[in-house]
Amino acid sequence: MARLTGKVALVTGASSGIGAALAREFARQGAAVALLARRADRIEALAAELTAAGGRALAIPCDVTSDGDLERATAAAVAEFGRLDIVVANAGFGVAGRFADLALDDYRRQFETNVFGVLRTASATLAELSRTGGTLAIVGSVAGYLSAPGSSPYAMSKAAVRAFAVALRGELAPRGVAVVLVTPGFVDSEIRRVDNRGVLHPGAREPVPAWLRMPAATAARKIAGAIVRRRRELVVTAHGKVAVLLARHTPGFLAWLVARARVSRPEPGRTPRPGAPPT
Repeated sequence: MARLTGKVALVTGASSGIGAALAREFARQGAAVALLARRADRIEALAAELTAAGGRALAIPCDVTSDGDLERATAAAVAEFGRLDIVVANAGFGVAGRFADLALDDYRRQFETNVFGVLRTASATLAELSRTGGTLAIVGSVAGYLSAPGSSPYAMSKAAVRAFAVALRGELAPRGVAVVLVTPGFVDSEIRRVDNRGVLHPGAREPVPAWLRMPAATAARKIAGAIVRRRRELVVTAHGKVAVLLARHTPGFLAWLVARARVSRPEPGRTPRPGAPPT
């Protein structure tokens, strides 16, 4: 399948999970891919993998919390490939814990990556997307609709991202730029093994059972299809669709369910805390 031949995609958070899977899917469909993440070794290995398979890929170390990094990364991608058609603001992590146990800095850290990282990505790439009439995909979460006890920082950040995507869609339509909101439920990724400071603990237990997690490659195929079709929003996973439906139409019933059946995510290296972020 080569629906994206001649197109160029830029993906933040491309070192693992949905970001890495999307990069592989874009390359499979013929796009050149700019891979952005803090872990240079991860994205360099992925770029080598995609290049060896006959694709075009460029690894660009980038921290979405650092002012100026996205502008430099965008310039490097355009210098290499000549254009940008698709931008995926995917970088993010989850802060877990009850409000009484968290500090304001935990909330600031959460918003710096999950919200301001998206804003920096959109700002840095807007001119190029406007030039090509491209698509900005913003990765939110079912948590943007469902705020479970013990996950208020993450849920707040994803609700903010959802609001931004809805507002931005109307603003960018006259420029010919589409905004696709991606709302995943549980997808295979490292996010539930990352602590409140964004540090990965590879040996930490995965709290979500395998039968409830969608493989990242499957999610990537669905997301890429939504981006190609320039859909307004894609809710990924069946349980995610049910949760969003209940949040929209029966919020009281959903709150009752959540209060009685919460998923726990032990924070790596610390006392387990209830209320795992859904993605």
